Amino acid sequence: MADLKLGRLPKQGTVRITIVLPEPLKEELDAYAAEHSRLYEPIETAALIPYMLEAFIRTDRGWRSRRKRTKQAQRGQRRATPTSGTTRGDTESSS
Repeated sequence: MADLKLGRLPKQGTVRITIVLPEPLKEELDAYAAEHSRLYEPIETAALIPYMLEAFIRTDRGWRSRRKRTKQAQRGQRRATPTSGTTRGDTESSS
């Protein structure tokens, strides 16, 4: 039998939040949690949601592409700031 996309969950602390879901989505999440519990270990539906969101974000190509461009731009700005002006050593060596 094929494993589920989420696989085993890592042990870590959790924070509870409240979200509003359409009933069909809640039923689907409950069914997924039941299958995950059957394959791995008992788990509540709500405990799966953060991992599902993390997996979704990690596999969203558009998001990863935008995130990468943003990080590159931020790194470029940080690099440009300290080296944009001439330093004392640059002035002395060019004279």
